[in-house]
Amino acid sequence: MNVNWEGLLPIQGEIIVVEDDPTLQMLMVDIVSEIGANARQFDSADDALTYLLQTHDKCRLVIADHGVPGQVQGTEFIEMVTGRWPSIRAILTSGYALDPATIPHGTIYLHKPWSLDELVISVAALLQPGQPITKA
Repeated sequence: MNVNWEGLLPIQGEIIVVEDDPTLQMLMVDIVSEIGANARQFDSADDALTYLLQTHDKCRLVIADHGVPGQVQGTEFIEMVTGRWPSIRAILTSGYALDPATIPHGTIYLHKPWSLDELVISVAALLQPGQPITKA
């Protein structure tokens, strides 16, 4: 995979990926790694939240699917994370149409199937606001 964008700065810190579909999880981890971030992957928001409670200081961004197994759904996970650690940014994904009013403030929503470009643009918008990127 070749993520070739001009103006995209290397991402410092970790990006947490919460996705129960193994193919999508691997794709998101590959994209995140390609743009220079360290990706941590989880099948459930419960496990990701447990991890963040131990080492949240490295995390810059969470990308969570809304419909993951466990006690906590993606939207609730993002609300918990951004409520406790306001510096962590968030992207919510879902194959279901979600009511825009239910998407946490400051969160970018990507409806599946999203494109590689949509994910990269969303990450850049959250982690380097004001720094435009262009497709090379």
